[in-house]
Amino acid sequence: MRSMFRRAAIVAAGTAAAAVLTVGTAGAAPASDWAGCPDGAVCVYPQGQTPAATPSLTFWSYGAHNLDGQYGYHWVLNNQYGGAHAKLCTGYNGTGNCYHDMEPQHGWWTDLTPVNSIVLYQ
Repeated sequence: MRSMFRRAAIVAAGTAAAAVLTVGTAGAAPASDWAGCPDGAVCVYPQGQTPAATPSLTFWSYGAHNLDGQYGYHWVLNNQYGGAHAKLCTGYNGTGNCYHDMEPQHGWWTDLTPVNSIVLYQ
């Protein structure tokens, strides 16, 4: 599933690059953004939306980030760099069962109903 998404992201990036070349660079996004998730961030997308949408949550700093009102399936993308990881935890403040250890440039389509925090770490 992840490799299909990565391939789709590469195709979309190529298509976007072609569009920029056609119309100019005035509205071009930085090349390091990934599906609207800024370089160095972890992003959560709205329920049931593809990462082509604008993220509903963006996290920048290491540590636990509590979630509120996030239910159902969402894309979670780790667009950090330098070996920084992200994981999903069932408890607040990074406690409980933590899973989906995401390396940089990886994402998960996952049910956030049992997730109460996302931890960013090196």
